[in-house]
Amino acid sequence: QVQLVESGGGLVQPGGSLRLSCAASGSISTFTAMAWYRRAPGKQRDLVASIHNDGNTHYVDSVKGRFAIARDLAKRTLYLQMNSLKSEDTALYYCSALVSRTAYWGQGTQVTVSS
Repeated sequence: QVQLVESGGGLVQPGGSLRLSCAASGSISTFTAMAWYRRAPGKQRDLVASIHNDGNTHYVDSVKGRFAIARDLAKRTLYLQMNSLKSEDTALYYCSALVSRTAYWGQGTQVTVSS
């Protein structure tokens, strides 16, 4: 069983920055991939960014150039650095891990971008 715990969410002003963390119970070096998803109120959960265990990354178009996904293997932690935040980024952000063909999810951390 893989447990994921997100943290780092909060209220930030437009144009501000925030760094989300996802602490994993296992060695993330063995994960097939990890990713950040988000769900805005009344909307579906969408992929924000992902990183494969070979280092390849993917970003949804709306966050390219603003967000960066990274891992710290020693700390067993996935990060999402969020810069130039917009009100449209407001959502509940979820960490996920793909282990072989099984997906695991954290409980989410709220990010609110508002003046």
